[in-house]
Amino acid sequence: MVDASRDEAQLAVRLYNDPSEIRSFESFVVHMHLAWLYLLHAELTRDGVDFRFWRTQGRARRLERIDGEPKRWDLATSVRHRWPGDTQPVRVNLEFFIALRNKIEHRYAREQQALTAAVGGQSQALLLNYEEELTGQFGPGSSLATRLRFPVFVGSFTDEGERTLRRLRSQLPAPLRTFIAEYDAGLDDSIARDPRYDFRLRVLQELAPKDPDALAIQFTRYDDLTEEQREDVEAIGRKGYVVVRERKRPVVGHGLLKPTQAARMIQDRIPFGFNTALFTIAWKKLGVRPLVGDVHPEKTDEKYCLYDERHNDYGYTRAYIDKLVRECADEAGFRALLGTAPRDKVTGDWVGSPPPGATPPWRRPAPSAEQSEDATTRSA
Repeated sequence: MVDASRDEAQLAVRLYNDPSEIRSFESFVVHMHLAWLYLLHAELTRDGVDFRFWRTQGRARRLERIDGEPKRWDLATSVRHRWPGDTQPVRVNLEFFIALRNKIEHRYAREQQALTAAVGGQSQALLLNYEEELTGQFGPGSSLATRLRFPVFVGSFTDEGERTLRRLRSQLPAPLRTFIAEYDAGLDDSIARDPRYDFRLRVLQELAPKDPDALAIQFTRYDDLTEEQREDVEAIGRKGYVVVRERKRPVVGHGLLKPTQAARMIQDRIPFGFNTALFTIAWKKLGVRPLVGDVHPEKTDEKYCLYDERHNDYGYTRAYIDKLVRECADEAGFRALLGTAPRDKVTGDWVGSPPPGATPPWRRPAPSAEQSEDATTRSA
């Protein structure tokens, strides 16, 4: 079973790296799905775990069968058994690809390259997690290191290659773009940034003397760096990359929300008052769109906000609504993001310490009859 698993993983990588393969990315996802399934079944077999499906009929238990053969756990069930916690990065990465496979299988043949560019980090993490699980469970002799090679490619090592990859991302169909954005938006930041979920590299070309014992590509884990080296790496990450020419970003109107709609939806899902003024504070704090008057109004965080060129305004995604709901669901998160104390959306009272300079309750004007009636209705 382990050998079959390794064969599937090797085939997945070969197809992924084959530019002539029309369905390269779909093939990679399908064969890595099988590689993981065989690997986890091998672990269950070794550990004596019964991974067949049973059904109860009265007092009797009977095996579920397909064409006379016992039905065994699918990958999703095997993953939940191996990683019971739903916040474990390896499990979250696998569940992402299980859901993605269900969406793309036998579809989106023309968007294979765009998909590869959009989820390349998750794909690399899927393979590295597999290698770690394989060698951790069945020893270093099972490693794929001698079977797989670092591919020779152009990619983002040239300016034109980088621009091409960025154009590819913009060609992703709206349903897939929405799926990826909403899946990522639903993750805790600690998971989203974990390399076991999404593995990203910043490659630096190094000019060094020829070393007969050195590899062409040297990989150093962040955890193995000194404090000084980590500071240098983080500084590089903050600087980012130089944009030679800004491109027009996709303009999409379907399903996007105006600020008033968005603020209302957020307030409906949290215990505090939330209005468009707070919504504005949030997008400025999170940097999801440029400020008014920016020369590049289309330069948004596309997961959360898109520019409408025709109307010269912005629409916000449901993934952004979900993010703000998570951030503002409790008092601490509300204060951290918006820099002010929340108010109870029914009574209007401050929750916790009021902000400096807030009007004391005894100095506030009494609510009008209409406001009182409205608060009573909402409470009911």
